Amino acid sequence: MTATDTGLSDRRRNWVALITVARREVMRILRIWGQTLVPPAITMTLYFLIFGRLIGARVGDMGGFSYMDFIVPGLVMMSVIQNSYGNISSSFFSAKFGRHVEELLVSPMPNWVILSGYVAGAVLRGLMVGVIVLIIAMFFTQVRMPHPLVTLSTVLLGTIIFSLAGFINAAFARKFDDIAIVPTFILTPLTYLGGVFYSTKLLPGWAETLTHANPVFYMVNAFRYGLLGVSDVPLAMAYALMLAFAVILSTVALWVLKRGSGLRN
Repeated sequence: MTATDTGLSDRRRNWVALITVARREVMRILRIWGQTLVPPAITMTLYFLIFGRLIGARVGDMGGFSYMDFIVPGLVMMSVIQNSYGNISSSFFSAKFGRHVEELLVSPMPNWVILSGYVAGAVLRGLMVGVIVLIIAMFFTQVRMPHPLVTLSTVLLGTIIFSLAGFINAAFARKFDDIAIVPTFILTPLTYLGGVFYSTKLLPGWAETLTHANPVFYMVNAFRYGLLGVSDVPLAMAYALMLAFAVILSTVALWVLKRGSGLRN
């Protein structure tokens, strides 16, 4: 067998392995759809009813748009972030708890294939939830998309970033309670204080400066630009930050798999 044939065989094997891991994650999402897809739909419907209709009618315009229109991008992005993070953190920790990860680590699969398979499943769940929330939003307001490429790329980058973060969290978690610490004490505050429900132009100077240190703020505003055409931050800055986070977190995740940190105990 020539070197070329060996290279093709390795690529084919890696591709099959990647599809297998990703398909297992997708089947898990669809098998328990009542837990993975229905809860965010109900939660976001309540957000639209309470914040959009009841409170929004008293708030008035926000950034030149009705309050309902203003919060739609933030709520979609919030649901996408939370579900992509939660999917991979629970799935990978369950695999680690059941010692399925050890089988993956001793297999000939490269680490990037293992990581990509889990991330692909989390990204798909984030996208599915995002589409569901957008459909729900159409019952409350007219959803526009003047910049579809910005909308799609922002969602993809957001799901990838928080999928990688969830993977790292699951890798170092010792018990099921550990995977709930980051969403409760870090992820939830970041999303709620990331400009989902308000424009930073309404904040005092110190609070606006503090909000600009929140990475979720840039994702929400990039997505808001895709749907509404407005943003509180330059689009180039938002993309630069998202790409930087994606590179850094993927490097850390691959390092964790290579070292086996928290995985072989």
